Amino acid sequence: MNQFNFTVTERFLRYVTIDTQSDPESPTCPSTEKQKNLGRILVQELLDLGIADAHLDEHGYVYATIPANTDKADVPVICFCSHMDTSPDCSGEGVKPIIHHNYQGQDLVLPDDNTQVLKAKNHPELCKQIGNDIITASGTTLLGADNKAGVAEIMDACYQLVNHPEIKHGTIKILFTPDEEIGRGVDKVNLQKLGAFAAYTIDGETAGNMENETFSADGARLTINGVSAHPGFAKGQMQSAIKIAAQMVAALPYELSPEGTEAMQGFVHPVGISGHVEQATIDFIIRDFDTALLQQHAQSIRQIAERVLQQFPGATYSLDVKEQYRNMKQILDQHPQIVEYGMEAINRAGMQAKLCSIRGGTDGSRLSFMGVPTPNIFAGEHAFHGRQEWVSVQDMQKAVQTILHLCTIWEERS
Repeated sequence: MNQFNFTVTERFLRYVTIDTQSDPESPTCPSTEKQKNLGRILVQELLDLGIADAHLDEHGYVYATIPANTDKADVPVICFCSHMDTSPDCSGEGVKPIIHHNYQGQDLVLPDDNTQVLKAKNHPELCKQIGNDIITASGTTLLGADNKAGVAEIMDACYQLVNHPEIKHGTIKILFTPDEEIGRGVDKVNLQKLGAFAAYTIDGETAGNMENETFSADGARLTINGVSAHPGFAKGQMQSAIKIAAQMVAALPYELSPEGTEAMQGFVHPVGISGHVEQATIDFIIRDFDTALLQQHAQSIRQIAERVLQQFPGATYSLDVKEQYRNMKQILDQHPQIVEYGMEAINRAGMQAKLCSIRGGTDGSRLSFMGVPTPNIFAGEHAFHGRQEWVSVQDMQKAVQTILHLCTIWEERS
């Protein structure tokens, strides 16, 4: 497959200039209409390839089908999925991608803000990229490799499949989703239309890595009801919900925080706080690989709230916990061939496949529990959600090769 004319870089450079930032405060789907701008471009490119059913639905999802070109009738339908939105954590408007050719280990100073410097000591994965071509933004925005690298890789794989009929495959489904970054990536997906036995999200980090395990996740809102009084006459009466909330956040143990945990350790993380004297709310995300521990972490929040409120006898609290997603390993372990074929495809693409866990979630976390088992394959994206985000051209090309090998393996094994 090295003889192919890869188009992934050109596609990626186009896609990242389109602002697709999602908005967690918006109730709509997609949360921002501008996500459809990229969706329309992808649909037109798919139609131009001859993929006749490509379309964008009213919710901002792109669907497409590449028909089977094999005589075998029993090849399972597989899907490749990436998300079009970028993180609300950093601006995605006016992205100016830069290719740093033939990287040799030097510091990469981003020209629009020279305080933004990519150093190998801070980005150790750069040490594996000597001689490769590194793509960054210009220093004032994120790049959008998360997950437009995956989008570009899937699109290039579509191009290769259409133009190289010698690659035998079953029916291939393509799915591009909105709002993954705000946890709603598959809220409105039409599973009947998708019709896939298994899927692969192309949304991982290091080349060669495959992820079959994610966090299980809950969201929690702690509501504090204080006692309001006129501040001029508040002595002995006012019990400010704002100050109570601040004490509760300060009481969270470091060893249960994102910055104090690693590997397979879970955490409780306050992500938002708002309110006034009479009432304040704290929004948390709760994460752990062991689903049973989520209840324990929620109980830790309750215990802190009750301990703090001992100082404020007139105040009360409530905690509302909602399920977000669950560890996809519970489902993938029931279908071991899905992961095995992914690992083999990575090896065939010339890398040493490595099976990993991800301290986060993907669209595949929820798709797996919706009946479409979906592990995650590398896209090559690094330092996502920030202005030092980067990806290498060569890693994106390896991801395209991995997708093509996966198509071949499912056809061979049927």
